Amino acid sequence: RPFHGKAMANPRAQSYRWCYICTLRKFFNPTAPHTSMSIQLQRKPGAPLAQTIRIRNHLLVADASVAEGGGDEGPSPHDLYDAALGACKAATVMWFARKKGIAVDDVRTEVVSDASQERSGVYKLSTRLVISGSISDAEFAQLVAAAEKCPVHKLMTSVTTEITTTVERAA
Repeated sequence: RPFHGKAMANPRAQSYRWCYICTLRKFFNPTAPHTSMSIQLQRKPGAPLAQTIRIRNHLLVADASVAEGGGDEGPSPHDLYDAALGACKAATVMWFARKKGIAVDDVRTEVVSDASQERSGVYKLSTRLVISGSISDAEFAQLVAAAEKCPVHKLMTSVTTEITTTVERAA
């Protein structure tokens, strides 16, 4: 019999499916209807904790560090959560620049996390974007505003995510 877990509203446990893929699709094409998508994960054979992740035609590996009992074969789920924010901010800036004809050559992004208060309900992420190109002060201000409006940032800070977990015995 499957176990149906209680739906949770936990901003730390954002669903990557909703958080990154569907939201960016909606942000970049607001007239497109929202469609569900499925991300498949399976334990990597021979690895204690590593998971192979399939998103459309892409394969990724998530794992825990050796100190946490994993093989460190890929970023941890926690790292992927943090990286989603940085990737979204960079993609949003590049998309906005292209739409407005702003000459951005590159965006380098760093995300620094502070989990020191996570157990008491506060998780801090700090992002730093370095934008290169021939950009006026007015254009730079527009890019800063765009970075602050990235969809993942909004999801992490102002949207309640409901998570339902179903656990079943394998046949």
